[in-house]
Amino acid sequence: MIVNTTAVIRSVLPEDVPVMCDLLADLFETESDFSADRKKQANGLRLLLEDSSGRSKVFVATHDGCVIGMCSVQVIISTAEGKPAAIMEDLVVRRDHRGSGFGAALVETVQEWCLERGITRLQLLADKNNSQALTFYTNRGWRSTNLICLRKRL
Repeated sequence: MIVNTTAVIRSVLPEDVPVMCDLLADLFETESDFSADRKKQANGLRLLLEDSSGRSKVFVATHDGCVIGMCSVQVIISTAEGKPAAIMEDLVVRRDHRGSGFGAALVETVQEWCLERGITRLQLLADKNNSQALTFYTNRGWRSTNLICLRKRL
């Protein structure tokens, strides 16, 4: 758990799901590949909460006892690394709290969680038109790769 002067980063609780759905709706406004669907987002969050395998984790940032940010991480097996790697998803901070270090604290917590598990590669997807997010990640040492994301709905 990271505590700075204004935020506490902690594991998600079931009662956090409704406000997290609000945060995801805000995030998906800036991501052209996704759209908000409260029922789907609540179901996805519950699946992450119920995962007892230890291969996923959701953190929230709180300020004055209120959830103001979130981030999730999920472990995958990388044949390139020959060991586990992880995907970070859904980093979002309420608009009125952005630029105050909450996002950075969430990312740092995810990185620590990964390192504790021997995970040395963390990756993410970001909307190519979200310059604010891309600058945020670049300023924290994230680099683009030659890989592109493809998807197919089944």
